[in-house]
This record gives sequence, structure tokens and C-alpha cells, in this order.
Amino acid sequence: MKPILTIFAASLSMAMAQPHYTIADLGPASPFSQAAAVNNKGVVGGLAVTADGAQHAILWSKGKASDIALPGLGGQNSGVFGVNEAGVALVQAESSKLDPNHENFCAYGIGLSCLPALWRDGKMTQLPLLGGNNGTVGNINNRGEAAGVAETSVKDAGCAAGVAINGTGPQVLGYKAVIWGPREGEIRELAPLPGDSVGVAMWINDNGQAVGLSGHCGNTLFPPYVAAPHAVLWEKDGTVRNLGNLGGTVNPKLLAIGNAAFAVNNLGQVAGVSALPGNTHNRAFLWTKETGMQNLGTLPGDVNSAAMAINDRGQVVGASVDGDIATGNPRPFLWQNGVMTDLNTLIPSDSPFEFLLLPGGINASGQIAGFGVTREGEVHAFLATPHTTSIAGPKNGSVTSREITLDGTASASADGSALTYAWSIPYGSPAAAILHGNTSTPSVQFSSGRGMYSFVLTVTDGAGVSASDVITVSYLGN
Repeated sequence: MKPILTIFAASLSMAMAQPHYTIADLGPASPFSQAAAVNNKGVVGGLAVTADGAQHAILWSKGKASDIALPGLGGQNSGVFGVNEAGVALVQAESSKLDPNHENFCAYGIGLSCLPALWRDGKMTQLPLLGGNNGTVGNINNRGEAAGVAETSVKDAGCAAGVAINGTGPQVLGYKAVIWGPREGEIRELAPLPGDSVGVAMWINDNGQAVGLSGHCGNTLFPPYVAAPHAVLWEKDGTVRNLGNLGGTVNPKLLAIGNAAFAVNNLGQVAGVSALPGNTHNRAFLWTKETGMQNLGTLPGDVNSAAMAINDRGQVVGASVDGDIATGNPRPFLWQNGVMTDLNTLIPSDSPFEFLLLPGGINASGQIAGFGVTREGEVHAFLATPHTTSIAGPKNGSVTSREITLDGTASASADGSALTYAWSIPYGSPAAAILHGNTSTPSVQFSSGRGMYSFVLTVTDGAGVSASDVITVSYLGN
């Protein structure tokens, strides 16, 4: 008899076939902490607000927080925005000196110069600039090369007057995208696109490819909220490539509306954000050399999105927002295999978080760092770790047909590998015939008459990790 019951439609099965996560509240005992990066060993970098209201650079290892802000560079505020596998942290840190131009370069609002720095083995070292007073950071690769932006000593007449929409400025000096390292004290300037005058480097992969943004001082915003006319990729030799756009350009009057490349993996795939026609909304994008820029869309009901990080498996994490960037409600997303999923739907119901807000990074094994709102109402950093899951259907179904189809396609592997499937009948359940029991959708023929039948699905991923799920089906036929 031909199977007549299939519980999950193909599209729903695809949407659900995402890894599920355990989630750790990284704390520390502070009303606010934020994770901005995670390396392949699970070390997380970010910041936490102290009792006096200052932001301190934090590293979390195995759930333990270490405040690395002191002695720092003498100022009150700092944060970790990149950490490589050697545990070297890339830091944005205030100095103790007032910025002579009062530019508020890193949006702390207290007038001190803001500087790029490396933290290594307990020591914070300022990175060089290009003659100016300020700079800030993107990410750091495993060769010790760090991406960022550094001021020059030359006044740029094209800078906009007043404070920018992202809280920085008024900008006086010009600035360039730079790569620091790998040797101590080394700095290399990255040229903007022809016709542009400034740039910002946000990420550099282990092959020396960097990504970021290019524009003019008057229409380019650097962190904390970046936007520019052009999203760009720099090859190892410094050649700059325009990655295109989704129909729009920068809008300096609206927060973060514009084009920017935020991350590049070791395969040269780029994640970022691009404005749509009209320059009032933006979308997350994935760019590859073969396909160009792909619009990743938004989560249902949202109007803006941005892709913030990508790993070598092509998994992208970012934010989807239900309104404008300044006042809308963000949700973290995971995009893989053409499907965007709200990360909140992939964590346990007893999670310490009421809801997750923003992701900061994703590592090679799929761990995601970010921050969210705890059940106590505080904003804390988190680390979400994927695990292999077995999800079998139908759940508590009642059928009259003697032959049905079971469904395990919603199961997922933590390591991104293909799963093997094994369906069985547990002890005590009535006998049934399972046809093609090593597939995700076997057929079942009831052979013992009416009753409650149970089936076990065991899936195993490429690393040998297994998970099982049990379903029960009430057979009401003859």
C-alpha cells in the first residue's frame, strides 16, 4: 500500500534542519556584558560595564571572565573586538589624553583619544597610527594580522560638520583602512577605491584578504555603527575590489544605512550589509566570487538585517530588526544552506535567557557568541554551542492507514556533516515492519493490529556523536 501520511512538508523540514544549541550565560556579575568575538577554541572576547559605569575589555575562557582592561592605555573604557587562536586579543581602548580635536572617535563621549591595541600575555600594547590621534579595530587573524582604521595627520575638508548619527565626530582628520602586524609595530595602509578618500578594514582572514568599507569622510561612518557608499575586499597584495550593492548607497542621516563588508572567511566568502533602493532599509548579504552579492533577506516581519560574521562552513550570523536600526527590536539569525533561522528558536526552553539580541561572532565549530536579555532582565554575554539532535515525526499521531512514512529530516548535526539514520522499535512496542530504516524517511507497515506503536530514531554525525528521539503513533486501522 502506498504511504499516505507524511507529517512535515519539505519546506518546513528544511527550515527546522538547523543545529540546536546549549547556551551559557557568561556574565559576569554585571548588569551589562557583550560578546563581540569567539575564537576556534571557544575563547570569547567582549566587554562588561563596571560599577562606575565604565566599559572594560573582557576575555572569557571556559566560562570564566578575566578583566584585561587594566592597566590598559590609561583611559576608562575599552573592549575586545577580536581574539585569535593564540589568545591574542584585539582591543579598542581609551588613552588618558584628551583628543585635541574633540572628535569622540569611538563614541565614548568623554573626549579622550581612542586607540587600537593588542593584549598578549597580560600586556596591553598600543598599535601605531598614521600620524593622527585616534584609531579603532576590527578583527585579528591567526597569523597575528589585525584589521582596523587609523587617523592620518591631514585635515580632511570633506568631513561632515557636527556629530555623526552614530555618535562619533565632528571628524577633523582623515583616516585610512589599515592592517597591523604580523610583526610588532608594523602598519600597512589599504587604499580605498579609486575616487574615494577614506576606508575602514573590519576583518582579515588567514590568507591575508581583508574586507571593510570605502568612501569619503563626509559619507562614511566607522564603528560602532558603520556605513559607506562601498563594501570592499582587499586582496593580500592590497588590490581593492568593489563588492557591489543591492541597489542602494549610503544615507548618513539614517543609522547604519549603507554598504559595508563585515567579515571574510578563509574561502574568500564575504558577509555584510547593503542598502536597498531608496536608501532607507538594508539587508544582510553573502558575497562570493562566483555568485556576487546575494540578498539574505530578513526574518519574517522584519524590515532591516545585517550579516556580521561567517565561518569556513559558510554559516552566517547576523541581526534582523523589526524597525529602524536605532529603535527597532533586533533578533539574532543563523543563515545556512539558504535558510535564515531565528537563533532564539534553536536554544532550550529552559535557557537562562529570556531572549537573545545580537550575535558577535561564529567560530569554525559553529559556536556563536553574542548577548541577550536574561530572565532577570539584565543584558549578558552568551556562548551558544551546537549539538547533534535527533528529531523524529510524527509526534503523538493517530493514523488509520496500515502504511505510513516516518520523518527524521529535521535532525541536525553539530559539525555540519551528513547524518546516518537508524530507525528501530523499542522493547515492549508492538511489532511493525520498517522499510528502508537507514534513511531519513522510512516507511512503516503495522503488522500487529490496533495499538500504540513506538519508534526510535538514532542519528550519528561525522564525528561519531549520536542522538536519539522516540515517537509514538496510535494505529486505529484494522
